[in-house]
Amino acid sequence: MEFPVKTGSPVRQKTACAVIPIFEDAGLSGVGKELSRPLKRLITTLKKKKEAPIKLGSTYLIPLIRGTTIQKTLLVGCGKVAKFDGKNFKEATLSAANALKDTEVKEAINYLGYLPIKGLDAYYTARMTVELTHSSFYRFDELKSKKKNKYKLRKLGVAIKDRKLIKVARQGIKDGKGISAGIDLAKDLANRPPNICTPTHLARIAHALAKKHERLEEKTLSERDMKRLGMGALLSVSQGAVEPAKLIILQYKGAEDRVDPIVICGKGITFDTGGISLKPPPKMDEMKFDMSGAASVLGTMATLGQLQPNINVVALIPACENMPSGQATRPGDIVTSMSGQTVEIINTDAEGRLILCDTLTYAQRYKPRYLIDVATLTGACVIALGHHCTGLFSNNDGLALSLLEAGHRTYDPAWRLPVGEEHFESLKSNFADFANAGAREGGASIAATFLSKFVESRPWAHLDIAGTAWLSGKNKGATGRPVALLVDFLLNLSEGDS
Repeated sequence: MEFPVKTGSPVRQKTACAVIPIFEDAGLSGVGKELSRPLKRLITTLKKKKEAPIKLGSTYLIPLIRGTTIQKTLLVGCGKVAKFDGKNFKEATLSAANALKDTEVKEAINYLGYLPIKGLDAYYTARMTVELTHSSFYRFDELKSKKKNKYKLRKLGVAIKDRKLIKVARQGIKDGKGISAGIDLAKDLANRPPNICTPTHLARIAHALAKKHERLEEKTLSERDMKRLGMGALLSVSQGAVEPAKLIILQYKGAEDRVDPIVICGKGITFDTGGISLKPPPKMDEMKFDMSGAASVLGTMATLGQLQPNINVVALIPACENMPSGQATRPGDIVTSMSGQTVEIINTDAEGRLILCDTLTYAQRYKPRYLIDVATLTGACVIALGHHCTGLFSNNDGLALSLLEAGHRTYDPAWRLPVGEEHFESLKSNFADFANAGAREGGASIAATFLSKFVESRPWAHLDIAGTAWLSGKNKGATGRPVALLVDFLLNLSEGDS
């Protein structure tokens, strides 16, 4: 879809459809003042009859009106003027996109961000318009025998009043398109069934990304390679599966070699039965989403390849299945990690930390400036934070703050939770250096503390996306989170270094 920047009053624009904001507590202020007289009269009449869509997120499509250059008008309720901030802009923009999907309109102009919005600048207004529209139009039907017709809309103009902000808005649109492409990839990978999206499939996707983008390089380690490196923790998870494990390495080189990279690790359990500690049957089909960390990291790298910021980033993706079999790891087994530390397996369903701990050790060879891992790690994080915020754990206040701010800017929020030695108490083992599972209370922090034992002294952050990576129920499917957060963090880091 194209997103041209449009300037000038809507009364002078020719368009198949104008998306116009309307507020509960205001007359035809703002954009409304610049509409044609016939359209103004109709909107005023609708408000008097209490038929206008003033409630936040409501919509009303007006057909052709004589005496105006606008063929159709989509009124979008924006609530109260004083409360129209970035959060409400997000809801209004999604509602507008959802309404446009159901029309035959091929081209439209969005005026929701025409005037300044509290908490948003022109860059983020334009970027969010692109990302939210793409999100609304996303559809996963590649495996359906009968596909629905494609949506008609091909061009959505982003209207701004101040011509001085054209360049800024265009940059927002460019970045928004790149981020949307990464989010779409993350969703596609996570939505694919586990008989298709295997560790080998993820490796092929990484290879394809490297072929597509000149600044990306890919290498994949086999189980034999990992055994040679001493990755006993990672391989203990895959030993019950027929599908071979992979450690996917995807490097983005946007700066000089001397610049230390950011290393991002993504948990890639392409299906999680729980192993011998078998999960209960309800919703086990959703365990295909246990590779959402890997999906989001691959989506982030795809975006970097498209946008080409001045930064070095290394993605490390441990990918395998967690399956029960006669060869599967048992509760009570003790394994030796790549770091040399030994781990007693108390629960084979606490497998994500096992594949990540060896990956975090492997990451040290890149001398990372920052080390970040992304994982659907614990149900305890869902209990603590629900499905709105990603859990954030870190040993570095500066890194944690930067990630929290990126989540705030992108409306992809995270919430910081504690990680410390007090959480290590329940991981103590009589037979190994420590166990892979402890008490249920504070389970998300205990899991994060386990990972912290493998990051050495590097500034590190752990993003637990168990509650935010996918939706259940009627709208079941991947969300693509936290691609927007990660890319925003990296883009701002790139700007700060340049």
